[in-house]
Amino acid sequence: MAKRILITGGAGFIGINSADYFLNKGYKVTILDNLSRKGAEHNLEWLSKKWKKEFTFVKADIVKDVDLVHKLVASADAVIHLAAQVAVTLSIKDPIHDFRTNAEGTLNILEAARKAPKKPLVIFASTNKVHGNMEHAKVSRGKNGYFHDDHPHGISDTHMLDFHSPYGCSKGSADQYVRDYARIFNVPTVVFRQSCIYGAHQFGMEDQGWVAWFGIRAILDYPAVIYGDGHQVRDVLYVDDLCRLYERAIKNPKKVHGHVYSAGGGPANISSVLKAIRLIEEYLGKKLAYSFSDWRPGDQKVYISDIRKLEKHLGWKPKVQFENGIIKMLEWAEKNIDLLKKHVTR
Repeated sequence: MAKRILITGGAGFIGINSADYFLNKGYKVTILDNLSRKGAEHNLEWLSKKWKKEFTFVKADIVKDVDLVHKLVASADAVIHLAAQVAVTLSIKDPIHDFRTNAEGTLNILEAARKAPKKPLVIFASTNKVHGNMEHAKVSRGKNGYFHDDHPHGISDTHMLDFHSPYGCSKGSADQYVRDYARIFNVPTVVFRQSCIYGAHQFGMEDQGWVAWFGIRAILDYPAVIYGDGHQVRDVLYVDDLCRLYERAIKNPKKVHGHVYSAGGGPANISSVLKAIRLIEEYLGKKLAYSFSDWRPGDQKVYISDIRKLEKHLGWKPKVQFENGIIKMLEWAEKNIDLLKKHVTR
C-alpha cells in the first residue's frame, strides 16, 4: 500500500516540488495550505493540471483549524511540515504573527502526531538561522568570499544555538519542540536545518529565496539591492535533492528518529552573492543593476552546512551542482515571465 504523505504549506515553493516528487513516486499526497503566499495558487493550478485528481488539497490554517489538522495528521504515514512564516524582515514587522505561525503552528502539528492512533513521522523544515549570526565564530575573507577558519566541513547540528531575530526565535523554538517530542513523547520526528534551497516554482524575496530573487530581477530588468558587501557565502541546495532527502527519511524512520541534521549543498556547493549574480548574468547575457545597503539583523557572513552526518546515516548527498541547478531555475523563470511580473514588484 502506498504511503500517505501530508505536506503542510504544500502549495509553496518546496511544498509544490515535494508534492510533484512524491506523486511521481506513487505516494498518496495531501496538501494543506492557506494560500497566503504569493504564487501559491498558481503552483496549485500547475500541479492540478499535471496530476488532475490524483492528490488532495485542503485549504486550511495550521493555527486556526486545529481539529482539521489533527484529522489530517492522524490519516498520514508521514508529515512534511513546511508551513511557516519565512522572512526575517516580516518577523520584525509582526513578531506575534511570526510566533503563532512558526511556533504555535508547529506545536499543533506535534500534538496531532502525539495523539494519532499511529504516530506519523514528522519531518520539520528548520533553518540555519537557529545559529544566529555566529558572531563568535572566526571568519576570514578569501577570493571566493567569507569562510569559517575553524569549520572546514561546515556547521554541524551540534553547533551552538543562538536565536537572532523574531524569525530565528520562532523557528528555533519549533526546532527544539520537534526534537523534544521525539525524546519525551516518542513521536518519530526529524529536524532538517535547511540552508539555501533554490529551484523551479520559486518566486523569491529579498531575504528568502535569494538566488531566485536575483535571477528573477535580472530576467525582468528590475534593480536589486545587496545587503552587506556581496561576499557573504552560503551553501545552496537544489530542491530536487531536498525532496530525495525527505524520501530517504520517510523510508528510514527509525534511523532518523529524534535526530537533527544540517541540510544543504555542503562545501561542494557554495556561492557568494556576487558569484551567483555573475552566473546569472553569464546565462542571461546581460547585466543585473544592483546597489549595496547595510547588513541586516542576524545576517551571517558565511554559512555552510556540514552534511557528513546525512551521508553517514542515510547515504545522501547532493547530485545537482550549483552551476547546473541555477540554469534549471532560470529556464523555469524565463518560461513564466508573465506570471513573475504579477508577483514581483519593481
